[in-house]
Amino acid sequence: MARQMTGGCQCGRVRYVAEVEHEEAYLCHCRMCQRATGGVSVAFKNLPRTAVQWESGREADWYQSSPIARRPFCSRCGTVLGFAYLEGPNIDLTIGSFDEPGYFRPVYHFGAESMHEAWLDTSNLPRYRSDENEALVERWMTSVGKLPG
Repeated sequence: MARQMTGGCQCGRVRYVAEVEHEEAYLCHCRMCQRATGGVSVAFKNLPRTAVQWESGREADWYQSSPIARRPFCSRCGTVLGFAYLEGPNIDLTIGSFDEPGYFRPVYHFGAESMHEAWLDTSNLPRYRSDENEALVERWMTSVGKLPG
């Protein structure tokens, strides 16, 4: 049974509703995605285009990132929202743009030729919480009186 999930950009100007059939997602490591996001990989959920509706008046802007594909994004805050071939029935939405990204789980890697192995298993690295960083907390509290949620 499909689950209706929402998402959008960091500033809230662009919003979508997606009908999601399952939690399976993937990581793309290709050089195009690395350059488009500035990351070593990007987590995507592949969906039929018909399963994604941009909210009226809050549609994505599009950047044609290559001769064969384009990417939805927000021109105000710069959030990368996905990837879509110019021709084809599907669209990939970035996992981080969903309001509930924790629902998804990765099931495969794509663009493995450009993988940066050192970034795959980071489970042994020390972990620090944002709310334990005094300078960061002070900046947020001084600026808006609360931590981001």
